Amino acid sequence: MTDRRTELAGNLALVEERIASACAAAGRKREEVTLIVVTKTYPASDVRLLYELGVRHVAENRDQDAAPKAAACSDLDLSWHFVGQLQTNKVRSVASYADVVQSVDRLKLVTALSAAAVRDERELGCLIQVALDAGSGERGARGGIAPDGIEELAAAVEEAPGLRLDGLMIVAPLAGPYAGRQQAAFERLMEFSSRLRAGHPAANMVSAGMSADLEEAVAAGATHVRVGTAVLGLRPRLG
Repeated sequence: MTDRRTELAGNLALVEERIASACAAAGRKREEVTLIVVTKTYPASDVRLLYELGVRHVAENRDQDAAPKAAACSDLDLSWHFVGQLQTNKVRSVASYADVVQSVDRLKLVTALSAAAVRDERELGCLIQVALDAGSGERGARGGIAPDGIEELAAAVEEAPGLRLDGLMIVAPLAGPYAGRQQAAFERLMEFSSRLRAGHPAANMVSAGMSADLEEAVAAGATHVRVGTAVLGLRPRLG
């Protein structure tokens, strides 16, 4: 465990250096960017080590992995982010531990999340996931709503009991005009964020960028970056 802690500490230091350098290059303050460590496929013991090392935001993308891990770490003061495509039959479970659901991309999901949040007497933060590879009325290959659907979905979240509209999220698209153009994709998301904040001033969170492209996300203006491999390394997966 000591070796694993040392490994994670070293990786975190390198990621921190990358974020700090990207902020400096963009003329931004380091505190403007929050690191979310994506702990999917890694055990609860790693989450505990990360907490000891100062991490306070972690993300998961599969409820069957996340639920038992969140339960095992329930004594820690962590913010849990759900970032995967979410099926409505998993909503009740996810709503019991997640603080923020970053992958809201359809009205049916808003309704289900609201009902679960009210049932559990919790407030769930919600990010609208935007898909730049989706046509009007469609969902992206990696989840997310087409840009022309953002405002309708945002209004639904804001009006839904138990939910809080926090902002926007994007996963860099693998197809379409923005494939391989991460910074352009992130800059486009910032345009959507500016429009959203005009009507919803508190929805100022922009989640973009992962291990390979966090610098581009910071340059574009992301407030949160989701980093997994660069912190946790490559290890045998759970299960």
